[in-house]
Amino acid sequence: MDYGGNYTATSYGAQGGAGGGGFMAGSQGGSQPNALRGTISRDTLRPCTIKQIVDASQPHPDADFKIDDVEVQQITFVGQIRNISTQTTNITYKLDDGTGTVEVKQWIDAENDPMDNARGGQAKTSGLVENEWARVWGRLKAFNNRRHVGAHVMRPVADKMDITFHLLEATYVHLYFTRGPLESKDGVGTGLHRQLDGARENGDVKMEGSTGGERPLPNISANARRVLQCLKESPQNNEGLHNQHIAASLRMPVIDVVNAGDELLTHSLIFTTVDDNTWAVLEF
Repeated sequence: MDYGGNYTATSYGAQGGAGGGGFMAGSQGGSQPNALRGTISRDTLRPCTIKQIVDASQPHPDADFKIDDVEVQQITFVGQIRNISTQTTNITYKLDDGTGTVEVKQWIDAENDPMDNARGGQAKTSGLVENEWARVWGRLKAFNNRRHVGAHVMRPVADKMDITFHLLEATYVHLYFTRGPLESKDGVGTGLHRQLDGARENGDVKMEGSTGGERPLPNISANARRVLQCLKESPQNNEGLHNQHIAASLRMPVIDVVNAGDELLTHSLIFTTVDDNTWAVLEF
């Protein structure tokens, strides 16, 4: 893969962490344009490696974390589950992606989680076992000087090619913010980096495959399509809509809305905001 500037092979952890793994600080060389340091939307989903999570900077305890000097809150990554610790209030997973390890916490709230009630409390842990790979969507947090990821959604990786895809995606976004957008032969940016350029100007990011209409939706159920359409068209603030509000608007049972939301979360079409039951359309 030729990125330009004689860049022909990745050394950013796509080989599973060989030779130190991850995105090593100071390995890039060259200048970093100031324009790339602009703040993008706070709720943009950022693909990353665990080493990037561990090395993320935080100017002060109340500040957002930064990766490649760009503020991040919503992150996604993959890792192999090394350990599972079940407690009364949460389940803690230790994940390893070859570049580092991090703890992922998933909080248990069976009383207020209709999804768990409907499925006997197994919805959040189904298929998540030691030595298997999982994908995590969540927020980077710190408590008592220890970092962890608070998981909104955690799913087992069904297709191992998703691991390679994620590492390539994380590498691409890292290079974009550290070395600038990749240009085509005619000097005009194309694809993902052109859409990322809009993030610096508009405070948001849309990319091919998002819900902005660039390509057909994945194979999702009719209920999921109705919920997604409701989220896209209903008046709302940055916090999105609660699933009970969606159920009332669509005159659907809450459990059907929850199941549809679970499906949309799995396909990365929506994300949770203030709690697990409040969603917004994911445009990244």
